[in-house]
Amino acid sequence: MAEEVGGIAGEQLKSYIERIERLEEEKRGLQDDIKDIYGEAKALGFDVKIMRQVIRLRKMANDDRREQEEILELYKAALGME
Repeated sequence: MAEEVGGIAGEQLKSYIERIERLEEEKRGLQDDIKDIYGEAKALGFDVKIMRQVIRLRKMANDDRREQEEILELYKAALGME
């Protein structure tokens, strides 16, 4: 049986913490890789800010994206930006 301190199973808690720490390290590595890819794209003349927007939009459901675009167009029209 796992040793408990104050009602907490120490080994189980330690296992969760270590798993999270490993995943956080992997996440940092992936974030560095993504940053490198953006750097490569920027060096070739791509607009990284627009690329990030495209990626954000591609993650959205089509209906949600359409709704957001319609509201944006409505706001722009109301402000005379069209």
